[in-house]
Amino acid sequence: MSFSRESKLEILECEIEGADESLAFLSGLFHASGQITKNAEGLRADIVTDIKEIFDVTNNIAKRLYGGELKIEISDDYIINKTAYYRIMFPYYVSTRVLQDCGLLRVGQEGLELIYNIDQNIVADEETKRAFIKGAYVGCSTSSIKFSELGSQNNTTGYHMEFASHNKLFLEDLKDLLSQFNIAAKLFERKSIFVLYLKDSETIKDLLALVGAGESVMNLANEMATRGLRNTVNRQVNCINANINKTVEASLRQIEAIKYIDKKIGLESLPEDLQDVAVLRLANQQESMEELLALSTIKLTKSGLNHRFRRLIKIADTLKKD
Repeated sequence: MSFSRESKLEILECEIEGADESLAFLSGLFHASGQITKNAEGLRADIVTDIKEIFDVTNNIAKRLYGGELKIEISDDYIINKTAYYRIMFPYYVSTRVLQDCGLLRVGQEGLELIYNIDQNIVADEETKRAFIKGAYVGCSTSSIKFSELGSQNNTTGYHMEFASHNKLFLEDLKDLLSQFNIAAKLFERKSIFVLYLKDSETIKDLLALVGAGESVMNLANEMATRGLRNTVNRQVNCINANINKTVEASLRQIEAIKYIDKKIGLESLPEDLQDVAVLRLANQQESMEELLALSTIKLTKSGLNHRFRRLIKIADTLKKD
């Protein structure tokens, strides 16, 4: 199950209490994934979603506030990537009232008019704002976050969460709503839809906490810690490998210089202090500087040993030029 779906199911497990909070939740849900159908019977308000569990929550709200039972069916119009979508249908006799109460429909001079902005009367206080964001989150949020598999070395995706909608005004107001909780999001247009997105892991954690997905916050925090530990280990391994490569390259250069000197003028022509380190290196070609010092009977520091090898390399370079 995806991280996004798990967080939505967690939110839906918490009962929404209070009429104002219930309407705010429905308003966010309708803005995010609602549809209005009109025929001879009148207007019908629908929710189209791939989260079947939304039905129980909305049905309970509908019964409590309007005394109506909702219906649910698999939507033939929405089968995307082999994912079944459900159509949650409000009865005709309450649909218009529900949409008006949720701030999506009003009676204007030319009859009923759709409202694309978030009705500020619906989100008048902190609790109703939270409830609205919950509805919007459940209705149209998606995430590309994938958790690391135990022992896996494969790269995982970054931290990305977004709300997608054809209604730009809704997302602009939602962006402002989130900013009131210090949650920064960015809005852009992708082809024919608009996307409000968050890419910072801490910001996503704040959003999850805001909508009451505490377990998802913990799961995300654990994932961040796992990735952080893995990145630290990778950096350490890369550093070790770099040092090994550096040591091997230095050793090969030293050996090459010593062999060239031996071939051209013989090691016996070198000063005694250079002869000692030359013989030591030829006899221990794989060892590091620290290991050479441990094997040597000569009292030298690492800096002193390096200095003698540089002298040998310089002599070899001079011989090559001559």
